[in-house]
Amino acid sequence: MSREQKAVERARKAFATGRTKSLEYRINQLKSLQRLIEERQKEIADALKKDLSRSEVGTSLYETVGLEGEIQQVIRNLAKWAAPRPAAKNLLTLSDQVYIQPQPLGVILIIGAWNYPWAVTIQPLIGAIAAGNAAVIKPSEVSVHTSKVMEELLPLYIDKEMYPVVTGGVSETQELLKQRFDHIFYTGNCAVGKLIMEAASKYLTPVTLELGGKSPCYIDKNCDLTIACRRIAWGKYSNCGQTCIAPDYVLCDPSIQDRVIEEIRKCVKEFYTDDPKSCPDYGRIINQRHFKRVMALLQDSTLAVGGENDESQCYIAPTVLKDVKPEAKVMQEEIFGPLLPIINVSSVDEAIKFINEREKPLALYIFTSDNKLIQRMISETSSGGVLANDCLVHYSVSSLPFGGVGNSGMGSYHGKFSFDHLSHLKGCLIKQLKMEGANQMRYAPHTAKKLSWARFFMLKEAQLSKLGRLALLGMLAVIAAVIIQCTIFLFWQKHLCFLYYYNQL
Repeated sequence: MSREQKAVERARKAFATGRTKSLEYRINQLKSLQRLIEERQKEIADALKKDLSRSEVGTSLYETVGLEGEIQQVIRNLAKWAAPRPAAKNLLTLSDQVYIQPQPLGVILIIGAWNYPWAVTIQPLIGAIAAGNAAVIKPSEVSVHTSKVMEELLPLYIDKEMYPVVTGGVSETQELLKQRFDHIFYTGNCAVGKLIMEAASKYLTPVTLELGGKSPCYIDKNCDLTIACRRIAWGKYSNCGQTCIAPDYVLCDPSIQDRVIEEIRKCVKEFYTDDPKSCPDYGRIINQRHFKRVMALLQDSTLAVGGENDESQCYIAPTVLKDVKPEAKVMQEEIFGPLLPIINVSSVDEAIKFINEREKPLALYIFTSDNKLIQRMISETSSGGVLANDCLVHYSVSSLPFGGVGNSGMGSYHGKFSFDHLSHLKGCLIKQLKMEGANQMRYAPHTAKKLSWARFFMLKEAQLSKLGRLALLGMLAVIAAVIIQCTIFLFWQKHLCFLYYYNQL
């Protein structure tokens, strides 16, 4: 039996004990996870410094603060989320119990990514724990140091039988995918996502794919360009552009292209000084293979800002490309690096057409003060999410579902969406062995009259809430009338008795 198979079997045996059914157990595991994040900040930050040249403050800002907030929200709401949920009835089930009971799926495989290795690996784990599942955790082998730290730390804080960590590369992942899981959660690229789906199909295992794609950023020529470009520069160059929801390219009117370039140039200097290479807040490409891939995307485009690079340090400066053609190499794949192409469009119509002719992105960014324009782009395009007048920050809002559509992924998570997505929402209907007369309409022999009654009782669900309110008001009115009558009766009875005894005296 392989190491990977043993880990899966261990998790399945642990899940079979039933201890994850207890909300107390789940909350204790979540609190332990939070304690890990609080107590081991230095080890986490040191590993990310080696992997991505990320600063300690940057690690907290982009990785762990969001996890702490997610855990706090889950702990606060778990009892409510896990409770039976009432469901609407039709007239046929009016006297029955009808509800939805969330239940764990079983053993989840979580395959993390390297660009934000803690955030995109532990956040699904939080949802898996909250929903009462076991989980096998596979950190990305690309973030070498972080993967090792995760392997060392997680078993010290959370149930190592229920949540084993499996490290390694492609062969280890392939071995894991041969095993049977109850759900697979993958964060990464589209090519691997297809392989995940193919492997999952053997057991009809449901999958969540958090992928990426080329997220467009439309800038209206009438907006505040200084603020817009500052927010775009932050969203693009954070983590050296290695963010699945980074603005991939800019669409704008040719009349503002030079101004956009100049504003972004100023922001790069403001954020990362005149020498981003020596700035502790500017990261590095994860490895030389990705460095070469990103540099190859520059071949047929015109540099407007940046372009400096150093392969020995996997350094590529914050870069802007101007007058980029749709057929340019940089427009054929997700960039996942610090290159920002600008494509000129003459109108909103042309921008929408450009977006809709391509694969559906994970995010769509719109910069404008025109609310009608925002609503139009939301309505006339398809993307995993939409953010107007900022970048990235929708990821931090746990009340919003985060996920892709089409080529950018399937399934969504964060907060309650994670809990529901990694639960089986079991429909439950509890009847009594009474009122059998009401069931005659469904028993043979079938007649037109029975069908007429069945249609009446089964097709009234849409009006049931209104009917229920009217029935409740009617019942309350009857009860109130009875109480008033009883009160009046008791009042007069008491006084008549008093008068009777008074007269006897």
